[in-house]
Amino acid sequence: MNDTVIQLPASKKPKPVAIKDDAMNLQKELINQNYRELAEAHKIGRKVAATFVPGNLNELLMCFGLARSLPETNALQNGMRKKSGKFIMDAERDGHSEDVCTYVKADLGMMLGGEIGPTGEPLPTPDVLLLSYTGCFTFMKWFELIRHKYNVPTLMLHVPYQGSGRIDPNMRDYVVRQLKETVIPGLEKISGVKFDIDLLRQYMRESVKAEENLVHVLQSAKNRPSPIDGYFGAVYYIGPIFTAFRGTAEATRYYEVLRAEIDERVRLGKGPITPEGEMKQENYRLVVEGPPNWTSFREFWKMFYDEGATVVSSTYAKVGGLYDFGFRHDPDHPLESLADYCLGCYTNLNLPSRIDMICKYIEEYQADGLLINSIKSCNSFSAGQLLILREVEKRTGKPAAFIETDLVDPRYFSAANVKNRLESYFQMVKQKRTTGIGEGVRPVIPLHAVQ
Repeated sequence: MNDTVIQLPASKKPKPVAIKDDAMNLQKELINQNYRELAEAHKIGRKVAATFVPGNLNELLMCFGLARSLPETNALQNGMRKKSGKFIMDAERDGHSEDVCTYVKADLGMMLGGEIGPTGEPLPTPDVLLLSYTGCFTFMKWFELIRHKYNVPTLMLHVPYQGSGRIDPNMRDYVVRQLKETVIPGLEKISGVKFDIDLLRQYMRESVKAEENLVHVLQSAKNRPSPIDGYFGAVYYIGPIFTAFRGTAEATRYYEVLRAEIDERVRLGKGPITPEGEMKQENYRLVVEGPPNWTSFREFWKMFYDEGATVVSSTYAKVGGLYDFGFRHDPDHPLESLADYCLGCYTNLNLPSRIDMICKYIEEYQADGLLINSIKSCNSFSAGQLLILREVEKRTGKPAAFIETDLVDPRYFSAANVKNRLESYFQMVKQKRTTGIGEGVRPVIPLHAVQ
């Protein structure tokens, strides 16, 4: 009798479960809720607007009952789910340059693959493209490509660049005039809904509640230890307010939950929650300039918390609004408020303003130094970053360093390269702290790390 040998499949190593606080889990549910609403929108006769995070007019779009899809959010969500690499290569095979913003290519590749969103649900073809131009020229070309593919109306809100470092009255008037003469009439025509300014005021009252609580949470990082990570953790915390939920009762509740959770961590003297649990010891306090890498987000973050490095403030957490510098949506002046919001986005600031902002963070949050994550394919962030680095070093006397990754292209994340540079930087910070040596150190010039 022959024995039959059955080959059992090799067991796969279980994927480690990321530990999240309650607010992070609630944020994830809100994002998923928006994808469900988008998937069902056209089935129930609801129109869809596609728009971007910086300068987004969420409260205004809600006045017309429009569902909101955000292309760069779709791209980063696909990046975190390890889907963006294929989309990017598909877009490159379709003729798009290797140097084009990888958010764009991830989005276009997703379209080529049948428009299935990050959660596996279909994304609807937008009925209108609403572009608030806030310092990123790529956004304009991105929507040109989408308009060419879908042949849908495009509404453009041109936002003047803050070249002088301030918002002049004529700049505000120019944006308000466009809202009155172009954007609102266009949204009325597409949606079939008459604009109600009192409804806009109602949404803005909710926005203010959320904005107040978000600022409270972000500024809690001034404590020692910081109860939050103002970069890796903050991308969860800014999610609802920077996307499709600002102005909603859901966002108000979310930020109330978040604030209570963080206040309790402050009371107990606890550090931030990381994917592997609470960070027990805070060895370094950093300010970070530039977006994170999404395709290796957890691995990237681990390089910081393994060293006890907490990011106490970051410019990326302000890309959708400079609330911690005093801006709030104003229900009494709703259109002017929308104009000021768009004019004040981080990517619409000139380099001196960005340098002032970073120096202020280093001082107020008692940071040990500045780290710049330069994004290969994002010119709106990366242009001028070496100048920023040198000026911040000169003004603060704190060491600064420079690494390079990408948004959602896994080919431009070399874990070994980034880890080596970070370890060298932490040694530089430690040396400066203990000996006073380190002023005037030159940045680590990045090498393109293509795997």
